[in-house]
Amino acid sequence: MMIRKLLSTAAILLACTAVPALAELKVGSIVELSGPGAAAGTNFRDGVKMGFEEINAAGGILKEPVSVLEYDSQTDPQVSRAMVQKAIDDGIYAITGTVFSSSTVVNMMVAKQYGIPQFTGSEAPSITAKGNPYIFRTAFGSQKGVPKLVKYMIEKMGVKKVGVAWANTEFGKGGHQAFLDEAQKAGLEIVVDVPSEQAQADFSADVLKLKNSDAEAFFVYYTEEESARFLREARKQGLDKPLLGETTLIGHKVIELAGDAANGAMGHVGLTPDADIPALKEMVERFKTKFKYTPDHNAIKGYIAAWTLKYVTEMVGSPDSKAIAEKMHGLTLKASEYPGVLMDVSWDETGEMSRESFFVKVENGKQVVDAILPAN
Repeated sequence: MMIRKLLSTAAILLACTAVPALAELKVGSIVELSGPGAAAGTNFRDGVKMGFEEINAAGGILKEPVSVLEYDSQTDPQVSRAMVQKAIDDGIYAITGTVFSSSTVVNMMVAKQYGIPQFTGSEAPSITAKGNPYIFRTAFGSQKGVPKLVKYMIEKMGVKKVGVAWANTEFGKGGHQAFLDEAQKAGLEIVVDVPSEQAQADFSADVLKLKNSDAEAFFVYYTEEESARFLREARKQGLDKPLLGETTLIGHKVIELAGDAANGAMGHVGLTPDADIPALKEMVERFKTKFKYTPDHNAIKGYIAAWTLKYVTEMVGSPDSKAIAEKMHGLTLKASEYPGVLMDVSWDETGEMSRESFFVKVENGKQVVDAILPAN
């Protein structure tokens, strides 16, 4: 009798261990929840959160629920690096974030060392130019957006002389250089060039320099909170020439912070909650119901990151970090087949993405889409 019991117990143990249970799926959400980047980081975090809540409600990834571990980078590159290391120590298999390029260029090297795929909201061209096989954008870099903007300025607006105002940071340097390169190719004359520092509070001197120039329009490239301060000062000083930029000049957080001073600003955006795209509009309404505010492009980027990770993990068939990164290179996801990405999207061998985008103008406190621009 004792022998039969021992054999029965051994059989049960063998059955339980024959097919190992799938390890808990952990994702690290590493973003700017405090410091100068809190507005952008909180949006991105909430987009990631909503994405994974919807994924879990629909059965998770590989029929397993996803646990999202949140870490605050404090908008500090070295803190962000430490948070990436902590997330890896905590057992995550992928990372979403960071948003600020100055942090991503530092912390992505840690993720690369451990072979962890990282879905970033950063837009500095340098991020995908470093040969890191584990970094993937959730919106394309400024080297893809700026050419579309310059073309619009010349062909639609007839601009010949332009001034530039930009943040002297990793993010700002990338956009600034991309604009200078495109302006030179297109024959635009740069008549004034004004750099500022990260989190600069007073833009009175910067605006005065621009106002005293003979520029016909201005390219403005700051982060969200800096853009709002700049726009308020531009309105105060009566700067009446067109102000154009990328997403961070005319995003919803900027409009909220700048108020009426944002009206008239225009530019190119990779994503906008005001686009007439059914899947995007539905996502925005769900977000507004859940969080009680209108998402900006960062929230949409975070949401797309969550769903992209689900789709690619299930294509691979396991939470294999290295296999997921390999699968991402050269991947195209059609929104008709993978609705969580909202719009058709592709990634190249560097982790850079490509998809349609928009030219918008701020009118009465809202983004108004003027044109849909083709993917490049």
